[in-house]
Amino acid sequence: MRAIAITVTALAAALLLTACDSGGSDGDGTDTGSKNTDTTENTACRLGAVGLQVGPANAAPAAGDTGNVPVTLTNQGAACTLDGFPGLTLAAGSDTAAVPQDKTGQAQKLTLAKGDTASFTLTYVRGKAGDAKSLAATSLKIALPGASDAKSYPWSYGPVQGKSDAAHPDASVTAFQQAGD
Repeated sequence: MRAIAITVTALAAALLLTACDSGGSDGDGTDTGSKNTDTTENTACRLGAVGLQVGPANAAPAAGDTGNVPVTLTNQGAACTLDGFPGLTLAAGSDTAAVPQDKTGQAQKLTLAKGDTASFTLTYVRGKAGDAKSLAATSLKIALPGASDAKSYPWSYGPVQGKSDAAHPDASVTAFQQAGD
């Protein structure tokens, strides 16, 4: 009886060790060619292949108040990947300010099939009109991670308060979240 228990234990250990092998090497460091061939893994979503909806916003009504601007994107093309945070820039004429990433969030890699949606939120503190520490923003430029293009949208939510000056907005952008089903 004891010999059967030892044999079963040895067999189970051998099976576990075999299951741990990913098949990517023949044991002597030589690659056997079993690589991930998923083409969506390296295909970043592009602005030309997604629809973007900015708002409706929960605008900050007065200086010092916090507002939120949700942005939803819908993939209208082939499957693509969002890997990182969106790039946002607020602009007032030639003055610009990059919106920092939300420090409490962590980006997750999302693959969007045609018709899938994802969203993120820009949170900002409204500044005082005419204050040197406020950026009188008139547009919001959005860029997707891994893509080189950007698209501008009108900003109608008032000036954005700066942390130390207008070039460092008291604002943040969340990571992408899968939306819908």
